[in-house]
Amino acid sequence: MDDHRQVYDALKAAADEGRACALATVVSTQGSMPRQAGAKMLIFADGSTVGTVGGGAMESLVVTAGIAAMRERKPRLETYTLNSLDDGDPGVCGGTAQIFVEPVVAPLSLIVIGGGHVGKALAQLGVWMGWRVTLCDDRPEYASPAHVPGLHRYVVCPPAEITAHVMIDEHSWVCAVTRGMPVDLPMLPGLLATNAAYIGLIGSRRRWELTKRALIEKFQVADAALERIHAPIGLELNAETPQEIAVSIVSEIIMLQRGGDGRPMSRREK
Repeated sequence: MDDHRQVYDALKAAADEGRACALATVVSTQGSMPRQAGAKMLIFADGSTVGTVGGGAMESLVVTAGIAAMRERKPRLETYTLNSLDDGDPGVCGGTAQIFVEPVVAPLSLIVIGGGHVGKALAQLGVWMGWRVTLCDDRPEYASPAHVPGLHRYVVCPPAEITAHVMIDEHSWVCAVTRGMPVDLPMLPGLLATNAAYIGLIGSRRRWELTKRALIEKFQVADAALERIHAPIGLELNAETPQEIAVSIVSEIIMLQRGGDGRPMSRREK
């Protein structure tokens, strides 16, 4: 069907762009309904749609359900009865439809600041994870396909200016694996002003304590804001090589994303 082709084409384009959406599918109908089982509609966060599941007030409710499904990242099965507008039903066709609304969540957005040994290993691991990886460095040779191929985006700019070049929102996981405090200090206040899901900073505990003190004294950053920063970054694996450190960072991201606790599986209660 032509409208199905439009929906599938739009779904593929959204996936390629990393744009969140929700797919609504008519699962079953009874009685008189404008669309039958199999009809599909794609819903975007701004309320725009591709395709239709019947139009009218019912479709408006489906759009609302799609936006909620994206926000909650959970599918839902909705039932709509089109009997009487006076009774609050979304139509008067006399039928009932079950519509499955499935969020199509964009891949995790990993933003790596610093393209050195650890940054390179982390970006490579992020690609293997299927994430959308952006690599930022102020040195062009470190933020390039020649250095780390296959990334979503390469940004050459001072780390302190990254928020002017990259959209960082509640779906962004930021890993600052930088060269040291002179880079970190002007960068962190800007990152803290975003809604990033995660801000991790590489370095020793001593480096982090010195960084915190400087942020409080020189940049007037509040203690509560600093609690958002995961430093030293990653889980404690006694990692040494860049690849091992990258694994510890990705492990922490997965743990936080999935609600894990980092304990060995062998020590979990049966």
